[in-house]
Amino acid sequence: MNISAILQYLTDLSENNNREWYHAHKPEYKAANEEFEALVQDLIFRIGEFDPAILHNVPKSLTFKLNRDTRFSHDKSPYNPAFRAHISSMGKLPVPVGYYLMIKPGDKSFLGGGLFADMFKDATTMVRDYISANGAQWEQIIHAPDFKKHFTVQGTSLKNVPAGYDKEHPQAEFLKYKSWYLEYPIKDAELADAGQFLDRAVDLFRRMKPFNDYLNKALADFQMPTR
Repeated sequence: MNISAILQYLTDLSENNNREWYHAHKPEYKAANEEFEALVQDLIFRIGEFDPAILHNVPKSLTFKLNRDTRFSHDKSPYNPAFRAHISSMGKLPVPVGYYLMIKPGDKSFLGGGLFADMFKDATTMVRDYISANGAQWEQIIHAPDFKKHFTVQGTSLKNVPAGYDKEHPQAEFLKYKSWYLEYPIKDAELADAGQFLDRAVDLFRRMKPFNDYLNKALADFQMPTR
């Protein structure tokens, strides 16, 4: 497992973000992607020690393509120079929530957890309802000293508490949110030693698990929209 090779390929891609270079360097992509899938496989095994529901996953099914949708973007670069994976009991679907990894050069890598997608209104409503009814447990999780030391809850948010919810609710600020997620930044230098990074990632994902478990209880009856 050579994470430095992943970073080198992605750095080269970011400097040559065009289809001609990408197709001319398919062997380098294949080699870097194999290293990334090996990392994801190790994560599956290690996370599975405390969350066995994810052990059935195959790395290839958890990763995302480099291609960007440029139809509505001023930036017409065809590729996102990042390797990404989402590991959950249902694979890379945003629900149920799981463990997110992005490797991107320039100190832009991060480990994540929680609900990143805010386009599913039913999911947002379910989490809001659950926080509203189970606020004490939410507070216990996000204000635990070990959690606060490593994470801050992030997410897209409304300006005001939405209609139907108590504006004076103790968790009113979080009822404004449309998504609830964690991002733990990783610098390029922290990826130099693959073994140390793997240990660090697994430790942080373990610390995220109570947050993920809470959200997954809220989303237990969520159904992904059919296309």
